[in-house]
Parts: sequence; structure tokens; C-alpha cells
Amino acid sequence: MFHPLRVAELERLTDDALAVTFEVPPELRDTFRHTPGQHIAVRRTVDGREIRRTYSICTPACEDAPRLRVGIRLVEDGEFSTYALKELAVGDTVEVMAPAGRFVLEPRPGRFVGIVGGSGITPVLSIVATLLDQEPDARFCLVRSDRTAASTMFLEEVADLKDRFPDRFQLVSVLSREEQQSGLPSGRLDENRLRELLPALLPVDSIDGWYLCGPHGLVQAAERALRALQVPRGRIHEEIFHIAEPTDVESVSPSSAGAAPLRTPAHSTVTATLDGRAGSWPVLDGESLLEAVLRNRADAPYACKGGVCGTCRAFLVSGEIRMDRNFALEDEEVASGYVLACQSHPVTEEVELDFDR
Repeated sequence: MFHPLRVAELERLTDDALAVTFEVPPELRDTFRHTPGQHIAVRRTVDGREIRRTYSICTPACEDAPRLRVGIRLVEDGEFSTYALKELAVGDTVEVMAPAGRFVLEPRPGRFVGIVGGSGITPVLSIVATLLDQEPDARFCLVRSDRTAASTMFLEEVADLKDRFPDRFQLVSVLSREEQQSGLPSGRLDENRLRELLPALLPVDSIDGWYLCGPHGLVQAAERALRALQVPRGRIHEEIFHIAEPTDVESVSPSSAGAAPLRTPAHSTVTATLDGRAGSWPVLDGESLLEAVLRNRADAPYACKGGVCGTCRAFLVSGEIRMDRNFALEDEEVASGYVLACQSHPVTEEVELDFDR
């Protein structure tokens, strides 16, 4: 369900990035209470066509928060980001869905690391600020990669955390297109560079959780580096922001659930349970299960339709499906029977999904 929220503040972070602060009325504060690392979905209708996007929350998590802040970076041909940077004004109302997402860290003692690129700082900023403020026995190292100093989002907020928690917050900033004063060479953070850098910075074996967020290439490089350093998969958490449109599913390393060749039956039906109500509908040729459900239930949850945000997550009750790609679900979730409806196609004639689980 979407709720209208008033834009309370706009802050230009860089030439192509903006922080948007929404005012949350008292009656919706329970609804919009978030766990550090979650995102919200927003929607806008243009010429009768609905546009949905997800943006990560950057504010710390706290009880009864009167405001919610997100970071938006301009994306080439991005309809909502272009609107936000060029037209959105204080006082405007935006339709917003309650916080969701599983790229989260509940405050607890331990040592944690974030490896982020560009706008990937946004959810990790909420994670770091909440963790260090609420858990005195937690430490966090942030490794961030940006093109230039001028393109770096939330510079002041990160600097403030460094000032407030000098003994528990370590910051390593790498610029890919600009010389820097830190002594670190400039250039992209690729797998080989991370394999050399991380053991020099940290006791890799003693880290309780790794949080990777940003463009697909950086997140995948960081995951490969961590696996090469023998980091258990269960300690690695990922959220991908930008993925180039693939020419085929193999080019973006689909999950094992999507590796089999697509065999769509001539006639198939999807049964879906949503908000306690179930219905059954035909799946048209080439449709995803989400598209089939949306033709009949406009309230079905979704945002990106690209297998990235996880908003359309559903439990596969029965039948077999194939996912084109999956960048939102953990391996454990897939093994437990969860799928992304926007990327799922029927392999059997009958498929049943439960969006309420």
C-alpha cells in the first residue's frame, strides 16, 4: 500500500544527486519505522503510465521518527530520478510504500565492514549511524569508491560519523578518476585490488558481517575477493543498484534457480495469495508471473521489475518456475522456496505463489 508523504526538504548533494526528506505524520510513524539498510518504493503516474522506483533510506533508525530521508542519483534515461532532480519541490506530495528489504543490520556487538560504490553509500549510511549510536561494542570499517570528490554523496554525514566515533569508525575512500591525498592510489576497486587491500586493513577472519552495495560490477568483484579470502558466504550481504541490461541471462550470472533452459507450457495458470485473498489467472505467452498477477490484482507488490529490489518476493507453494535473474534473494531464501515474481516464468502448467509469507 502506498501512502502520500509531503516533501519537507531537498538537499543537493552533488551535481547529479539529491537527498529528499519526507515528513511522516504521527499516524504513519509505525508504518514507516525502518530497519537500518531498508528502502522505500515511490510511484508516479505520467501520461496514464505508472512509474515505480526504490530508494534506500539514509536516516538512522529510531522510534517514532518524524522524517525519512533518501538519496537519489540521476540515472541516464531515469524517469523518476530526472523528475526528482529537475521538478520535485518542497511541499509536493509523493506516494511512498512502507520500508522493505533484507539488506539490513540490526544493532549488535561485533566488527562489520561496508564496501560501497557511488550511491551504494545510502543504505550503509543508515546502518553505520544506527549501529555506532546504539551499540557501544560495535566497530565499522567503510570502504567507499567514488569517481571524484565532487561526485561523492553524503560527504558531510560520513565525516560527522568519523568525528563522533573516531575509535570505532574506520573510513577508507578510493577515487577512481582523481588523485587523492590519502596515500592510496586512485583507480577502480576491482577484485585483485580488494584482495590486496582488505587483509592489509582488517583482520578478515574476525569480521562478523560484510555489506556490499553499489553497481553490479563492484559488488560482484567484492564478493569474489571475499570468497578468495575464505570469507563464509553467510557473512556476505549484497544489494545491487545498477545493472546493465543483459543480452542473455547467462551474462549476468543468474541464480541456480534460473539456470535451466526455459520450457514454458502452452497453457499455464498462476494462483496467487495476496493480503489474504487468493485468485487464479492464465499466464499469457512470454509473461512473467508478476505480469499475470498484475493484470488481475493491481495491488501486487513490485518496484524495479529487474530482479534487484526484492519487492515482488513471493513463496512458491507448488509448481516449478524459472527465474531469469536474481540479485535480491539470498541463496538461503531461494533454497527455502522464495522467488522473484517479476523474473519468474512457469515451467509447469500450474504454479501457486503466496505473497503474504
